[in-house]
Amino acid sequence: MAPSAQITAAQPVDARQERIRSHDPADFPVPTGREEEWRFTPLDRLRGLHAADPATLHADGKVVVEVAAAPGTQVDTVGRDDPRLGTVLVPADRVAAVAYAAFETATVITVPAGSADPEPTVVTLRGEGGTAFGHLRIDVGRSAGATVVLDHQGSAIYAGNLEIDVADGATLTLISLQDWESDAVHAGAQVVCLGRDARLRQVTVTLGGDLVRLTQTVKYAGPGGDAELLGLYFADAQQHLEHRLFVDHAVAHCRSRVTYKGALQGDEAHTVWIGDVLIRAEADGTDSYELNRNLLLTDGGRADSVPNLEIETGEVVQAGHASATGRFDDEQLFYLQARGIPADEARRLVVRGFFAEIIAQIDVPAFRERLDAAVDEELGRVLG
Repeated sequence: MAPSAQITAAQPVDARQERIRSHDPADFPVPTGREEEWRFTPLDRLRGLHAADPATLHADGKVVVEVAAAPGTQVDTVGRDDPRLGTVLVPADRVAAVAYAAFETATVITVPAGSADPEPTVVTLRGEGGTAFGHLRIDVGRSAGATVVLDHQGSAIYAGNLEIDVADGATLTLISLQDWESDAVHAGAQVVCLGRDARLRQVTVTLGGDLVRLTQTVKYAGPGGDAELLGLYFADAQQHLEHRLFVDHAVAHCRSRVTYKGALQGDEAHTVWIGDVLIRAEADGTDSYELNRNLLLTDGGRADSVPNLEIETGEVVQAGHASATGRFDDEQLFYLQARGIPADEARRLVVRGFFAEIIAQIDVPAFRERLDAAVDEELGRVLG
């Protein structure tokens, strides 16, 4: 008999501001799994990324980066000595530090100040097997507007870092799709810095891969910054999908909204969502809220959901969080079936409705249609 679905929640054992940040892997001990930031991750399935020694590391694989840039957007391939690299992203765990120490060339995407092109820049990262490391930087100039799509495909054991600088008054829509083959491993660190009155809307969709672990950080460099972080994940049997978010409110009068939704099906499907929000003493007027919801479609899965708030000032507009995990709503299913809709189709409609809030935010039609089809394919595996 399959084990029952598990629903868990827990509290951290240390404060975010006390954790190590360094570009040097030697500053991070090799994780054992007992650390707060690693306790949910099956380290043996990272295929050595957490224990790698950059001094002797040999990347035997390849992740090809192809960029279809919007008109006016500049794309450069640069070496490790480019002074822009590592100024926004300072690794907060050993895998990210190893990735920073091991990459050979980086891709830098620059959106000029004042430009606003309706066409997206599409970055395809295609794994071709083996172990690989990468680095990507996106610079959005002052008062510019841009949409960037990151499309992860293929198979690899990949550790990659992403740093983004959104200048004063600029707007970035970032869509990140993890659609790897079933044997892929992806450990990614992403850091976004928002300038005065800058806006970010990020949609993260994770479907493929054996193990995907993404750490996403947003920090503010001036008042008026606004971050909306949306996510969708769908875990099948044996998959481990982990999303760790950290919103660092260190500047007054900034806003953040986090909404992540996940579905699980099959034995040992495991999802982890960690939502950390730190509102520092100087961040008066902060407006922040985070939400995570998980839908268990079958027995045998486990959803860990841990929303955390650290508040060091009482002068906030809003600071809250919510987390919920459960099965199909029997009343919704009964309502649909009572109107002549077959049970399997009723379940499909419920799941589509559950994800609709996230999918609707993807304003690149080709990727929205692709996601609709991928969700239908996932549902077909369990509903027939």
